[in-house]
Amino acid sequence: MTLIDKFRLAWNGLNKTEENLFNQAIYNMVGGQTNTYNATLETLLIKGYGENPDVNAIVNQMSSKTTVVPFAIKKIENPKAAKQLRQLHQVTKGDLSFLQKKEAKALEQKAYREDEQKMPLERPNPNQTWTDIMFLFKVYLKVCGNVYLYKVAPTTGANAGEPMQIYILPAHWVQIVLKPQANLMSFENPIDYYILTQGNTYTQFPADTIIHIKRANPFYNQNGSHLYGFSELMAAIRNITSSNNGIDNNVKTMLNSGVYGFIHAGDGASPLTPTQAASLKEALVMMENNPGRLSNIAGASAKMGFTRISLTTEELKPFEYLSFDRKTLCNCLNWPDELMNNDTGGGLNSQKEIQAHKRAITDNIKPDLDLLADSLNKEFVQKFKGYENSVIVFDISGLPEMQTDINTMMDWLNKAPLTPNEIRAEINFDASTEDGTDVIWVPTGRTRIDDPTPNQLTQ
Repeated sequence: MTLIDKFRLAWNGLNKTEENLFNQAIYNMVGGQTNTYNATLETLLIKGYGENPDVNAIVNQMSSKTTVVPFAIKKIENPKAAKQLRQLHQVTKGDLSFLQKKEAKALEQKAYREDEQKMPLERPNPNQTWTDIMFLFKVYLKVCGNVYLYKVAPTTGANAGEPMQIYILPAHWVQIVLKPQANLMSFENPIDYYILTQGNTYTQFPADTIIHIKRANPFYNQNGSHLYGFSELMAAIRNITSSNNGIDNNVKTMLNSGVYGFIHAGDGASPLTPTQAASLKEALVMMENNPGRLSNIAGASAKMGFTRISLTTEELKPFEYLSFDRKTLCNCLNWPDELMNNDTGGGLNSQKEIQAHKRAITDNIKPDLDLLADSLNKEFVQKFKGYENSVIVFDISGLPEMQTDINTMMDWLNKAPLTPNEIRAEINFDASTEDGTDVIWVPTGRTRIDDPTPNQLTQ
């Protein structure tokens, strides 16, 4: 039996379903506690990410950007330098000045070994790539506030505890089950296991097989609600409803040509007979259904009037409301609304847009990647033999949004007391072996600092 066959058997056994009533009885017998399932998360995922174009666009933008951030597995050589480097990136949010970049390079050379390690698992599971995992990580974190990664690992043998595969679970279907008489204030982990609920199907996951990544949750109670992450999108659920209703109303307005009301006699006093009203409505229906050009013209034998009882699109101003909802959604998700075609359409065409793109990386993408790295380092990477002192490092410095204006940088470098080789290193050029490239030059006239001056030559 191959390793894949063994995994398939184990997975099939894990997914064996039971009757819903039987599971409820078991929970009552063992005294386990579980929070009432919060259907709001599913609403956020389906009505928000799945159906609302603004939520979908915002989350897709940040999720796609997350998947292209380069990462590497590095072995820590100097824990103190590694800690200082991490603190430097946290304080600056990865947006380093020229001097800070120089400091970061020096710390990085001390902190890690030169040779990088390969990813312990080239592919997380047969059905997904690391790109898929990264994309879904961002979607679930932003929409649901929780990410659940399931590790498949042998429990016995030489490789016990070493992950064979890793899956991302649908966060809106996962519940936390507490231990009987769990004390939420003790040193012991109160979580007994996780359970994935889909209809009447329940799948139980031991607590040590789940990597739970979550947003901080301030809503504490004795049932363990704070053990779940809090969705950033939860505060904007009314804006999602408003936006969805606004789009629906726009569609209705288009379908009824933007106006509806009553047709009546021109003097406003003479009522139409039932026969006249029915005949008039029949004519309007025929006109609406006939696509011919002349079908929009009809005749009448009497003076007629029309009383409108609807508001026009100009009076409703639906697009202004949609724009307000879009801005609110961006605010809640910590995403610059300039990237949502509100102003000039995005891109890197102005200083405002450049700053918006950079802010998206430093304030949104990097903090969540740091959250992911913290969890993967301890619960995944360091579980492999030879990786006990290794960490996953995400590097945002190579992204286009983080590139410093070359003219500004070269102006600063030329005025700084640096050697030509130090300048070359700052712009990622190889060191030169030419004479004088390791000596500081005087900026004015580009004269070597160790050259004799004209006055000295005449003495």
